[in-house]
Amino acid sequence: MGLKATTNKRLGGWVGVLCCALFVVFASLILPAIAHAAEVPLAATGYKMAGDATKMRVVVDFDREPDPRWFLLRGPHRLVIDVPNSKLAFSAKDLKARGLVKSVRYGQIEAGASRLILISKGPFRVDKLDVLKNEDGSGYRMALDISAVSDREFDAALADQAVTTASTVSPDKRERLAKPVPAVTSHKFTIVIDPGHGGVDGGAEGLNGTVEKNVTLAFAKELRDRLSAEGKYEISLTREDDTFLRLDDRVRIARQRGANLFISIHADTIRLKGIRGATVYTVSDKASDPEAQALADRENLSDQFAGMEIKEDSQEVTDILIDLIRRETHSFSMSFAQTLVGELATSVGLINNPHRFAGFRVLKAPDVPSVLVELGYLSNAKDEAQLTNPEWRGKAAESISKAVSAFAASRMNAGG
Repeated sequence: MGLKATTNKRLGGWVGVLCCALFVVFASLILPAIAHAAEVPLAATGYKMAGDATKMRVVVDFDREPDPRWFLLRGPHRLVIDVPNSKLAFSAKDLKARGLVKSVRYGQIEAGASRLILISKGPFRVDKLDVLKNEDGSGYRMALDISAVSDREFDAALADQAVTTASTVSPDKRERLAKPVPAVTSHKFTIVIDPGHGGVDGGAEGLNGTVEKNVTLAFAKELRDRLSAEGKYEISLTREDDTFLRLDDRVRIARQRGANLFISIHADTIRLKGIRGATVYTVSDKASDPEAQALADRENLSDQFAGMEIKEDSQEVTDILIDLIRRETHSFSMSFAQTLVGELATSVGLINNPHRFAGFRVLKAPDVPSVLVELGYLSNAKDEAQLTNPEWRGKAAESISKAVSAFAASRMNAGG
């Protein structure tokens, strides 16, 4: 009995010595490592942006998991992202303005945190902000999606933000989603008229020297004045003068102004000089005929006139842009196009099969019914003469106004 007690006592003593030794090792090696990890800020190892003026994705790579907090500001429209215990350092080339993002700034703020500021071309919505672990285990990435929206939607998001203490922090790091913005319907029916081409992109040229960009701007202003006289609409132009606009910027303007209808005005040329008359186009992945495809191809190349050809950076971005075509919006576009063809048929000449479709990028707003009106062909001498005739332009504008009135009435009666 005494031998057993003595053995247990010795064993207990050795266990105590071993525990003390382990604690010393833990205190000397493990605790400093933990403290050091807490002191060393997260490092941002990369920054990427992709998209266009209507929808953008921003990805920031980190060596460890960040805990971002974001909020909105206006004047100008900005997204501010604060990342505690971090240090940001990016290549100036990666931060170069593109698409919806006008500029990017970053720097240190109090308590060792970093702040990233994205300045937008106008109002936008935060569709999603996720923090995801990289598949190869090398770190984490913060993925952010933003979309151009109207001022009303941005103001609603600001109001919601004010209620939630002026910042947005998701308790679940796996799902940082922006709250849906309530629909606002108490406003006038809004129309954005888009005079095709402009600036260095003159568009088509007629047999007698008429330039498309001048025809479209003159007609757009006449149509705006005619619609304004009715006092029922909010109306604006994508350009008021001889200014070059990228195709995606035209779409962005329509979305940010909360357009209920987008009308793009053109007057192209065609290789068959005998073809004349107005045409109404809606968007489609597949063209209705070779002529429609050729026209869409020419219009979609407009950005190259200023050396600004858009190149999609990845399949992921391609999928985002393709997703912009929405079925409901397309059905509204089709409805307006059919009404418009009916009105134009009573006042101006139309080509055969006047409602056609092709993959026009300028018509791809996801939530704005859109049509492209080809007023006539500058390659035909009679059409060219009509396009510069104030009386003919007045009749065409009156027909489009009637179609707008019928469409607006049906949409407002249906709740917007």
